[in-house]
Amino acid sequence: SEITPGLVQEYRVHRTTSRLDKKTGIPKRPSRTTMHHEIVTLRHVLKTANRHGWLPYLPDLTTPYRASGKIAHRAWFSPDEYKQLYKATGERAKHPLRERWRSACEDLHDYVLFMVNSGLRPDEAKRIELRDIDIVADGPGAEKILHIAVRGKRGVGYCKTMPGAVLPFTRMKKRHNHEPNQLLFPTIQRELFNTLLGELGLKHDREGNARTSYSLRHTYICFRLMEGADIYQIAKNCRTSVEMIEKYYASHIKNMLDASAINVRRAK
Repeated sequence: SEITPGLVQEYRVHRTTSRLDKKTGIPKRPSRTTMHHEIVTLRHVLKTANRHGWLPYLPDLTTPYRASGKIAHRAWFSPDEYKQLYKATGERAKHPLRERWRSACEDLHDYVLFMVNSGLRPDEAKRIELRDIDIVADGPGAEKILHIAVRGKRGVGYCKTMPGAVLPFTRMKKRHNHEPNQLLFPTIQRELFNTLLGELGLKHDREGNARTSYSLRHTYICFRLMEGADIYQIAKNCRTSVEMIEKYYASHIKNMLDASAINVRRAK
């Protein structure tokens, strides 16, 4: 009963003012995410106390006068940046700095191509076995694409890739002589990927957001939107919701704006 909404607010103020920068003496404010996690943890503790009868009621933990947070779009690679990236990974695959690194460099190049043409999450790609993938003639032109049974945070789902995912898949299969129950990407060359991004000046986007292997998935989604693909079908293929696509991707793609519908003029 000692924990009241006012006391929780005092804790928030304490967290934003108690930690000082050693050089400037200015308070170092925790991020919005950090504060959110701490309040969520506190709420779980109080709920447990309430269930056991140790607390008569659950105090209001919401932030007073809460302002809407800025919606930051996901870091992705523009078409020119992606071209720059895959050329760099291809060049490194052909001419590795050490011969013993050749296989790792070739794997990274195929990983980049595969991910941007499939839209998989990195954790989903790590779980894919050879038996989860079929090469199928599908789509309007009956082009060869991959049908993938995806196992990730949403359970088992399915993905139909772009035709560009077939070549890196077949190269990985041939290079490592995979058995059906072996992982397609047993290791992801994260350090090499970050090194190349640093060399190209692509580690951060215009907004300062860090690019990671997840940015390859974001690039796939943005490219599909730019090409005019149906947003519902993109969401299904990426095992996410239309709301997430609209909130974090479609809002900053200029191709989603119809100039003919915006610049309407009445006849005078």
